[in-house]
Amino acid sequence: MEPIVVSALALIRDRRLLMVTARGRDVLYLPGGKLEPGESPAEALVRESREEVAVELDPSTVVELFTVRTQAHGEPDGREVHMTLFSADPTTASPEPLASAEVGALHWVTSVDADRCPPAGVATLDGLVRLGLID
Repeated sequence: MEPIVVSALALIRDRRLLMVTARGRDVLYLPGGKLEPGESPAEALVRESREEVAVELDPSTVVELFTVRTQAHGEPDGREVHMTLFSADPTTASPEPLASAEVGALHWVTSVDADRCPPAGVATLDGLVRLGLID
């Protein structure tokens, strides 16, 4: 089975990570999404950040942090997600993320919230703790 390849944003403030929930759901996930045909992972990150949380990113500041490869949430056993996590600077000095039509709510989380995450989210929180970026 082909993996689901996605780019995701690690927007961190005060040692908390921005995660979102879809409308009517309680599962936390990172702002981001699948690459469109011909799109680079960094381009997908910039587009998805704008679409999902209204944060404009400076493309010249995009930095790859790590890639999580794990079972995809809600997919048949054996279907993996390959999620590359990036950091980037917003183009405004103090951006305030906003929920889009795709997003029900915004959440600033720490590793304590891992029980609300699918496998890729748990691995992401663990990785960010190891890097010393979140609590």
